[in-house]
Order: sequence, then C-alpha cells, then structure tokens
Amino acid sequence: MNDEPDARDPVGEDKRIDTLDERLKAVRAREEKRWKPAAGAETDENYRAGNRVLADLIGGIVGGAFIGWVIDHFAGTSPWGLLVMLFLGIFVSFRNIIRMSNRRPD
Repeated sequence: MNDEPDARDPVGEDKRIDTLDERLKAVRAREEKRWKPAAGAETDENYRAGNRVLADLIGGIVGGAFIGWVIDHFAGTSPWGLLVMLFLGIFVSFRNIIRMSNRRPD
C-alpha cells in the first residue's frame, strides 16, 4: 500500500536538534551569569535608600503643612498651626532619615 512512514512514529536522533539544544543551554548559562547579583547589587540598595530619604523628606513637609492647614482652618489659629505642624513634620522626617542612616548594613 503506502511506503511512507507514519507521522506518529518517533523521530530518530537529529544533529540539528542536538546542536540547537547545546546553543540554548549556552545562552541560558550566559543569561544566568548576566543577571546574577554581583558587585552592582549595592547600587540598587542605595537607590532604594535614596528614594526612601526623598519620600520621608517630602512626606514630612507636605504632611505637616497639610495637617497644620487643616488645624488652622477649623481652629482659626492661622498661621500658627501651619507653622508648628510644618516644623514638626520637618523634625520627624529628619529624625527618620538619621535613624535610617545609623542602621548597620546586613
């Protein structure tokens, strides 16, 4: 009848597949080596610390000013509530920054 092999039969070993497999393993090894944390990992940690300092500083100033404005608005103590809470926000943000800078590295 038909002399052609059935498509469901297992395929024999092929050099091209073996070569492709070796190349894929080499690429994976290079990518793992490339993305492995190295000496540059400290840069990411320092970047996060800098972002935290900036967030603490801006958050303290803006948060203190907002809370002071709300106190002034409802209590009618303008501008003393704003000034006191603004300085309190600055003080708290600097305290947080100093505490963070005094931590020992892991």
